[in-house]
Amino acid sequence: MSATILVVDDERDLVATMEHALQREGFRTVAASTGQEALQMAGREPVPDLVLLDLMLPDLSGTEVCRTLRSRDATRNIPVVMVTARDEEIDRVVGFEVGADDYIAKPFSVRELVLRVRAILRRARTPETPEHSTSIELGPVRIDVLGHRVWIEDEEVVLTALEFKLLHTLVTRRGRVQTREMLLHDVWGHHAGIPTRTVDTHVQRLRKKLGVACDCVETLRGVGYRYRLLDD
Repeated sequence: MSATILVVDDERDLVATMEHALQREGFRTVAASTGQEALQMAGREPVPDLVLLDLMLPDLSGTEVCRTLRSRDATRNIPVVMVTARDEEIDRVVGFEVGADDYIAKPFSVRELVLRVRAILRRARTPETPEHSTSIELGPVRIDVLGHRVWIEDEEVVLTALEFKLLHTLVTRRGRVQTREMLLHDVWGHHAGIPTRTVDTHVQRLRKKLGVACDCVETLRGVGYRYRLLDD
């Protein structure tokens, strides 16, 4: 069955262009012109496989829509791609912090849009490999991989989708140094347009949420990051 893409934008001509390009590649599309309409449509069964989300909507901001999607059980794992004319670094950072999976700046080529959509859907559908358990426990950190939930010493902490990906990547590669470029590739999915200091920002926020386990994420100056147990 072809994937369903929810296109959220109040520019009708752009929506028509994106829908045409996606449908030509075999995707099903539905569209919403406001944030509230997008949240209603995303919550219907079957939920969309991916959301293309404009930041500037007439009622809610795209960041608020993304934050709400991530807070609901039914929609928390839907990939979200921000599509917006606001291309300042702070806009990209805020988008990633609320859980966006990718960021495409207007104007863009429809070919790039389709390639990004295919890449994100491919990552989202990749099954768990045997070496990656669905439940991971290392020291004070316990991760439910399929449920996207994390506990620190039996107290659950709420992570954004990107924070979860970042922690999971570091934990499953325990003891191995991960450069910022590697993390951008494996967590964000690509390098283009994302400064390496975005990784540092997310690591700092992740450490704050990890509390007593914050020192498990070790900084190697000039190199990158590594997950280790305190007694390693």
